[in-house]
Amino acid sequence: MQAILALIGVVIAAGTFAAMLWSIAYPERRIWPPNRYTTVTPILVWVPTFTLFGVLIVLGFMEWGSLPVPTWLRFGVGIPLILAGNIIVWSEVAQFGIAQTGGAKGLLRTSGMYRYSRNPQYVADIAMIVGWIVLCASVGVAIVGLAGTAVLVAAPFAEEPWLKEQYGSAFEEYKGRVRRFL
Repeated sequence: MQAILALIGVVIAAGTFAAMLWSIAYPERRIWPPNRYTTVTPILVWVPTFTLFGVLIVLGFMEWGSLPVPTWLRFGVGIPLILAGNIIVWSEVAQFGIAQTGGAKGLLRTSGMYRYSRNPQYVADIAMIVGWIVLCASVGVAIVGLAGTAVLVAAPFAEEPWLKEQYGSAFEEYKGRVRRFL
């Protein structure tokens, strides 16, 4: 069962990563962010996202502690990363709204955590995944989590040409003063 779940997670991450690479290579025919936000867009964005996180959670409990990681490290690093990541993600989603977080056009956000990173939600998602990898100490979670992290690292490279199209010089000025990740 764990192998099937891990395979599902890796396939979702690989498909999403391929979509990001396609969007980077062919920005005029990009998949992410969508050229047109429709009623289907949230399904295409959130179903794979929540499925991937669901796979990570279930796999983590199934393989809990299967790697020899010290308990102090698991709980002392894993839990704070998960908590900090959730606080940042959900506070920014509350500011942005679900639709804009899922690819709908909106305002260029440069306040809040966006003062420090052009992609604080991706950084926070990565923190949650790394925290879960450390906390669970599981091979399957590590494999799927690293695949999911690759998607989160690639996503800004797919988004930035779109942001430049949408916001022009305002985005260029913002990009010039705020780092991509940290």
